[in-house]
Amino acid sequence: MTLNPQVVTLIEKMKEANIQPTFTMSPTDARNQMDEMAKVRDKERTQVLSIEDFDIPGPASNISIRLYRPLEANAKELPIWVYFHGGGHVIGSLDSHDEVVRAFCSGTNCIMASVDYRLAPEHKFPAAIDDSYAAVEWLFDNCEKLGADKNKFIVGGDSAGANIAAVMAIMSRDNGGPRILSQQLIYPVVDYACEGGSYDKFANGYGPLTKEGMLWFQNHYLRSNEDKNDWRASPIKASNLSGLPHTAIITAEYDVLHDEGVVFAKSLMSSGVSVEHTDWPGMIHGFVSLAPYLDDGKAAITYICNRINKLL
Repeated sequence: MTLNPQVVTLIEKMKEANIQPTFTMSPTDARNQMDEMAKVRDKERTQVLSIEDFDIPGPASNISIRLYRPLEANAKELPIWVYFHGGGHVIGSLDSHDEVVRAFCSGTNCIMASVDYRLAPEHKFPAAIDDSYAAVEWLFDNCEKLGADKNKFIVGGDSAGANIAAVMAIMSRDNGGPRILSQQLIYPVVDYACEGGSYDKFANGYGPLTKEGMLWFQNHYLRSNEDKNDWRASPIKASNLSGLPHTAIITAEYDVLHDEGVVFAKSLMSSGVSVEHTDWPGMIHGFVSLAPYLDDGKAAITYICNRINKLL
């Protein structure tokens, strides 16, 4: 399929708005730009019953959690989805992904727990992984206190957040940790080698994520070149992918991350994992967060929510 006309229009508007490529900026400026873009994009917010911010103990410092409760909170114990925001492990925040988390909360009737893990380059790999696993363990252990059903415990996220979610599933399996019902991976980063067919085909000109941008993230996130072969950074390189929970993967056709997401889905299937893979035609990286501008972004949110509701 050709690039969706709404995407073409959006890319032109981003050029007119003088949105700067991430790789030309400092991490601080790139974070500020992402948060400011989210404020403009998400003027209308999906209603939820309540939002609560609190801190939990982490391996190096406290970890901030933002907990969302759905309007239709009519059950004693609700499913819980632990969400990890995208941003290449360098940018992104609880605020930049507030609206997409609200949308998932409303559409799935899940408690959503958004995790504010440490970012690079101030805190390089594996700081984000260490924080996230501590959060997963704490949230699972405190399900009863939170009014959540630990038998319906989901992890997921977008881009770098989907990377973290995939690593959480492997760590939980290997450590006898939280029993994860499903991992929801939206255009995941699963190979920090940052190379391959879609990296060449969609290197530049297909929205905010470019090949050079991914190499910028790689450089800031990883401690050394060897880290890209560590499965905690590149879960596609895990020696064993069997025994993992139900997995739903969304890839975007015009995304530098497209091919690795497809390969990861196939690798999981060949390892006996239950996988639902949807390759979204005509779309670019980040299209779910860009739902206010893209009909297919809205459709993807509805699709993800319906899929989770069916699973639950």
